[in-house]
Amino acid sequence: MSISTQREFFAELKKHPDRFYIIHYSCQSLYDDNEGLSPRVTSIAIIYYGTDQAVSFSTHSIAEELGIARPDVPARFDEIEIRLLQTFYDFVRDRRDKYWVHWNMRNITYGFEHIEHRYRTLAHMEPPIIPVEQRINLNDMLSERYGSDYAKHPKMTDLMEMNGGRHRHFLTGPEEVQAFIQFEFIRMHQSTLCKVGFFRSVIQKVIEGRLVTCTWGFSNFIDRLFDSRLARAIGFAASVFTLATIIYSVAAYFFGNPLRPH
Repeated sequence: MSISTQREFFAELKKHPDRFYIIHYSCQSLYDDNEGLSPRVTSIAIIYYGTDQAVSFSTHSIAEELGIARPDVPARFDEIEIRLLQTFYDFVRDRRDKYWVHWNMRNITYGFEHIEHRYRTLAHMEPPIIPVEQRINLNDMLSERYGSDYAKHPKMTDLMEMNGGRHRHFLTGPEEVQAFIQFEFIRMHQSTLCKVGFFRSVIQKVIEGRLVTCTWGFSNFIDRLFDSRLARAIGFAASVFTLATIIYSVAAYFFGNPLRPH
């Protein structure tokens, strides 16, 4: 099933949470101040929505597995990045039929195509590609539901501020670039993990009608209403009415209509 609207997205999430993964990644600078022509991928974090379990692939953990000391990382970065991407695609290979929820990972500058490009460049192999039909941009879903001005620019940071405050591990784009320059790969990885965790909490708050946005108003009220006790009471009353109607119909069939004049 292809998902094209926010209504379909949140409905499918509620019915089949086991079909969704949330993904985010960190990388080198997106501009021309890198030693290569495309930025290196430094960490990838994934949350399985069904169980809230996280899987991650990071520079510091791969370097440790390969026995590479921190000072030697720059000289052996290709080796580390290849292993990181290989383990990521080993995970992806049998899950390409799932839905992959992301935040603006939409092109080769920053997105699935960028990760694919890095793998081709370093490993000289074709990666197991996640079909574009299975990729869902959470930012687009929120814009459709609440309006394009649901948060101020940068939207991710502003949305986080409105819903509990900025996470202590959160890094902005420029802060991530600085962390890379200083070889603070654990900081970059923690930032990536906190972002996928935040995306999951955003989805959950939307479903529960608790997400705070700049356009907080009628749509939020409707979300709350249908998750409220009132809605459950109305549903119960409707069920009782339906049951009573069935009983009446059965009685009328066997004993005649009691309301019909004799």
